[in-house]
Amino acid sequence: MSYIPRLKKEYKSNIVSRLIKEFSYDNVMQVPRLEKIVISKGVGAAVNDKKLIDHALNEVTEISGQKAIATMSKKDVASFKLRKGMPVGVKVTLRGERMYEFLDRFVTTALPRVRDFNGVKNTGFDGRGNYNLGVTEQIIFPEINIDKINKISGMDITFVTSANSDIEAMQLLSELGLPFKNKDERPVAETKSSVKEIPEVEAAVEEIPEEEDIEENNKED
Repeated sequence: MSYIPRLKKEYKSNIVSRLIKEFSYDNVMQVPRLEKIVISKGVGAAVNDKKLIDHALNEVTEISGQKAIATMSKKDVASFKLRKGMPVGVKVTLRGERMYEFLDRFVTTALPRVRDFNGVKNTGFDGRGNYNLGVTEQIIFPEINIDKINKISGMDITFVTSANSDIEAMQLLSELGLPFKNKDERPVAETKSSVKEIPEVEAAVEEIPEEEDIEENNKED
């Protein structure tokens, strides 16, 4: 019998039935599922020191269990001495068995090592069923040897689901073990206000000549 990750087995045997009961799905294919997990890390200081990219690649590879790749800049920025095509970060995309294995390690081992941890916030949803989570220290992962790290740095973790709404996505991730701080509250999407303040424009008022000036002009004519 082939190996099946614990969370994948739990999802198929128990979580699917609970989600169908809660959201009244007509078909099993409507049940949201976790599609992929993307771990990304920006290394802006690599413009001056290219060894930082190698350190970041090794760390993300050890954490995820899959070879990470470097991400390149898309344009030149003279003020930052940045050229197009220079490595400025690393990322890795997990799917299938490795995705469930990473999520299991992240929930059961890494998150409890966070200092003063009270749960993850529900404000990281994007309005389309995906959840973004920021990690401030990479040393919460047991795969990282604290004696060999270059410096303390964080990373972003994105959970991409097939859910049609943030409420369904939050329930799915909660069932998979992600400990939300306020489960009873509705998820909040991170949106920036697109309304710009319009500066007040002073009305241009034409000066109306006084009656004395008009009479003087008529006398000259």
